[in-house]
Amino acid sequence: MGGLVSDLAVSVVHHIPQETELPRQRPNEIPHNEKLLSLKYESLDYDSSENQLFLEEERRINHAAFRTVEIKRWVICAMIGILTGLVACFIDIVVENLAGLKYRVVKDNIDKFTAKGGLSFSLLLWATLNASVVMVGSVIVAFIEPVAAGSGIPQIKCYLNGVKIPHVVRLKTLVIKVCGVILSVVGGLAVGKEGPMIHSGSVIAAGISQGRSTSLKRDFKIFEYFRRDTEKRDFVSAGAAAGVSAAFGAPVGGVLFSLEEGASFWNQFLTWRIFFASMISTFTLNSVLSVYHGNAWDLSSPGLINFGRFDSEKMGYTIQEIPIFIFMGVVGGILGALFNALNYWLTMFRIRYIHRPCLQVLEAMLVAAVTATVGFVMIYCSRDCQPIQGSSVAYPLQLFCADGEYNSMATAFFNTPEKSVVNLFHDPPGSYNPMTLGMFTLMYFFLACWTYGLTVSAGVFIPSLLIGAAWGRLFGISLSYLTKGSIWADPGKYALMGAAAQLGGIVRMTLSLTVIMMEATGNVTYGFPIMLVLMTAKIVGDYFVEGLYDMHIQLQSVPFLHWEAPVTSHSLTAREVMSTPVTCLRRIERVGTVVDILSDTSSNHNGFPVVESNPGTTQVAGLRGLILRSQLIVLLKHKVFVERTNLNLVQRRLKLKDFRDAYPRFPPIQSIHVSQDERECMIDLSEFMNPSPYTVPQVMARDPCISATGVQALPSPGPAALGGRGQSQRGESLLAVSEQPGLLQGTGTRCPQALCWSVPWGAGMACEGSRGAMMSPLPLPCAPSGWVGLSSAVASLPLGLRRGTCPAWLCNKRAPVVLQLPPLALSWLSQPL
Repeated sequence: MGGLVSDLAVSVVHHIPQETELPRQRPNEIPHNEKLLSLKYESLDYDSSENQLFLEEERRINHAAFRTVEIKRWVICAMIGILTGLVACFIDIVVENLAGLKYRVVKDNIDKFTAKGGLSFSLLLWATLNASVVMVGSVIVAFIEPVAAGSGIPQIKCYLNGVKIPHVVRLKTLVIKVCGVILSVVGGLAVGKEGPMIHSGSVIAAGISQGRSTSLKRDFKIFEYFRRDTEKRDFVSAGAAAGVSAAFGAPVGGVLFSLEEGASFWNQFLTWRIFFASMISTFTLNSVLSVYHGNAWDLSSPGLINFGRFDSEKMGYTIQEIPIFIFMGVVGGILGALFNALNYWLTMFRIRYIHRPCLQVLEAMLVAAVTATVGFVMIYCSRDCQPIQGSSVAYPLQLFCADGEYNSMATAFFNTPEKSVVNLFHDPPGSYNPMTLGMFTLMYFFLACWTYGLTVSAGVFIPSLLIGAAWGRLFGISLSYLTKGSIWADPGKYALMGAAAQLGGIVRMTLSLTVIMMEATGNVTYGFPIMLVLMTAKIVGDYFVEGLYDMHIQLQSVPFLHWEAPVTSHSLTAREVMSTPVTCLRRIERVGTVVDILSDTSSNHNGFPVVESNPGTTQVAGLRGLILRSQLIVLLKHKVFVERTNLNLVQRRLKLKDFRDAYPRFPPIQSIHVSQDERECMIDLSEFMNPSPYTVPQVMARDPCISATGVQALPSPGPAALGGRGQSQRGESLLAVSEQPGLLQGTGTRCPQALCWSVPWGAGMACEGSRGAMMSPLPLPCAPSGWVGLSSAVASLPLGLRRGTCPAWLCNKRAPVVLQLPPLALSWLSQPL
């Protein structure tokens, strides 16, 4: 939350007068806007606009129609599960075949040149193959769809949190994500294919639930009722859970992942549907892969990775081992914090210097070549030879070992990461030399840290498990040595605990990850030690740095709302977070005014209060409703207005379908042509505005204002003059109105008896008249360590407070003071719990 004041700085920097000179930045300093919340993100609308069109449709829905809608929801969840499982099967089969082909070619080449000499050619072949494959995977991401980079989990978390991430759930993103993750794994990078399955499942859910493809411009005329953010959000939650289920064979873990890491809204019926989609996903994957592997009735492949069965009789634990597990959790938390800290500074370096697509591709190729080189050198230098007989190694590499033996170091690099993890779990004691495990842990730790954040589609789940399994097995071997070969000191058991500790220390998941690991092992008795390890790793890791996903959300400048606000902010009220200027529309408004407001880039709001004065009174206009930017754009597109001279004419009628057809890619205001004559026409907003938006009193605590509703805009009614005291809006603005009886009447655009102080772009504004007191300080977040007033926060910025002018409509008798925060300045002020 420490960066929340940053958007206040954005508004200052973007609205500095021309004559103001900014201090020069040092060449190596991160550009100012990279430290701030980005203005390109908007919020999703999680509130149904109950206007006349919506109510008319609801009245037409009878019991049978309602049952039909419910059946469609279950059908969509089934389709999400089936398609997510099929995509996971496609990824697994293609990776297995392409990676197997590559490893066979490299193995045969090494075997050939081991006898002849000239292993440098084998190294060159391996590095060239890796770099070439990764180059293709990086090119399609960097030049076609950059949002497909990484695992996609931070982006999906933000989407479910209520932030609209551009292109995150488009069909093109899914295609690039699937192709990219295949090429990344085949290219030998220290990545996994499980994390991207969560993103893939979410994209599938978003597309299926809408019954059309905006990318292909195909509308199948089905599921039109679900074309709104509230419905789409629930299906995306189901898709994320289905992705987890397909990746790990953990349907319950998938449900808990959506609950813990993603969804901001939850209910019992949603739980059932998400669980249904997760079960369908893992069953589909299991069925198809079982047939592919020739075991049609076996159903032994519930997920992309199967940890194998951990037998309680052979690998059980005792109560005396609990302190050892907790210690491993501490180690995992420390190593996870180190991993995240290193990756943070590496990402900052990329932001500074590697921001061009061509440079990003070159970096990915370099990492692929270095990974192959490190693997080759470690295999070459290792003399850890094990007998081939009885081993399960797919590509045993002899190198300098005797006949009938293989190089155990090669098993870690001549396999996909998933198979390497399973080998570390279940290979019998004595399969690995401690030096081999120690060197592999050290090298793979830094390779995985360097790899995460490249412009490729890749996940961090499996690399984290592999690192933890390696040092966990090393820990178990050490215990076995210290205890003179005790039976309870099984290296495979400690490899599992080390994997859990390392993954928990990096991603900081507890509840869902416990269940995922428990389901993947097929042994419920391991639930308690896994939970202890994960909780310990999270507590220790959080003491140093944030989790990896939260860190990258912050680095992407996304206004993510955490479950809990800063502890020092609970005493704040709605009145204490007000700022200006409020952008309002009249119930019957001039078209030109609407166009100008929507075109104003300095106040790119998504919701606008609709106000109207009572006839025959001198009161300030009262709040009559709320209308969204998307609704106004549709009205302008369909020319829903009449000439000023013929106000008695009935303007064109629209149906709710017209708004759903435009969702979610509403055209920009610049693409809508409005002639000069049309600008003078009038538009009646009564039928389209929400006449009953959520409102809160000015003395209401800030937390309920944020957490109770889930709307884009939240008005706060004033005591007398104004129907709306303000509005809270995540992603666009925070509006608030406060009546100040001490202000005197004025005329024109400047109040003779009042001074208006404001930060540029209305980041904070208050009027002070002859008897009115300036509302200062306005508490704003400044740093994680505490809060400061508005004046203190602004004092450190390049430009301080400046005098402004009062709008004419503010300068009436008993005029209210209108305050409005800039977009995203306090992003946490509108998101529900």
